[in-house]
Amino acid sequence: MTPAGILETVLYAKDLDAIEAFYGRVMGFALYARAAGRQVFYRCGNQMLLIFNPDATELPPEPDSKLPVPPHGARGEGHVCFRASAEEIEAWCAHLEKEGVEIEADFEWPGGGRSIYFRDPAGNCLEFAEPRIWGLV
Repeated sequence: MTPAGILETVLYAKDLDAIEAFYGRVMGFALYARAAGRQVFYRCGNQMLLIFNPDATELPPEPDSKLPVPPHGARGEGHVCFRASAEEIEAWCAHLEKEGVEIEADFEWPGGGRSIYFRDPAGNCLEFAEPRIWGLV
């Protein structure tokens, strides 16, 4: 058996207020769900981007919890890549510059396709890339 796709992508950040402001203002995401001090969730196409505070999610669930999700968490910068066409990447470059977000890298892959890299307030490495860098359409 092989999974049909990825449903959720997870990043970690302690300052969820800064994260919520960034992903709303810069990335244009509408908040899907929030639990103060624990998590913010966003819909991205037919997938979900979950951002957890590791200080909260590393703890085991309360014994009477209705959602007994096992503890999980990561420290340090994570990475997520968003799908974008060449034209969309060009537009994102202009938008990020207008928002004062530094693009750390902007290049063409040897096999074809462009990527740009930048950071969210937690230091997570975000990327926009053409799907063809992986041979996808």
